[in-house]
Amino acid sequence: VLSFIIFICYIASLAASFMMAPLLEFLLALFLFFAYASKLNEKFKGVHWPLADFLRCVTAAIIYFAISIAAVSKYSDGASKAAGVFGFAATIVFAIDFYITFNDLVTFLKQGSSDSPEGHKAEDEDSDSDSD
Repeated sequence: VLSFIIFICYIASLAASFMMAPLLEFLLALFLFFAYASKLNEKFKGVHWPLADFLRCVTAAIIYFAISIAAVSKYSDGASKAAGVFGFAATIVFAIDFYITFNDLVTFLKQGSSDSPEGHKAEDEDSDSDSD
């Protein structure tokens, strides 16, 4: 929702050249929301969904911070200032989401790495090789 508000502010401002970043972020967030809501993450196991969400959060926070600084410092109209302020708020929101997603990603990666050593240990115990 915040990305859509920022997009509308940039359309109404002199800084309309920055409108593409919030639009793409809004569409990407909408896609990931529907992917999780429709359980696509369970159907397509080849895609690392926590990693995709993590990368979205990191890039969004960096891009929003950069364009917000540019919008507030370079343009003097009210809509650009509002978009910049909302952009700083979005930076904070995405940084919090980054922290939460990072913890989920670490948990996801630990689950994946803990499954593989047990499988190798069972294979090693069942082997009849004399190299032990």
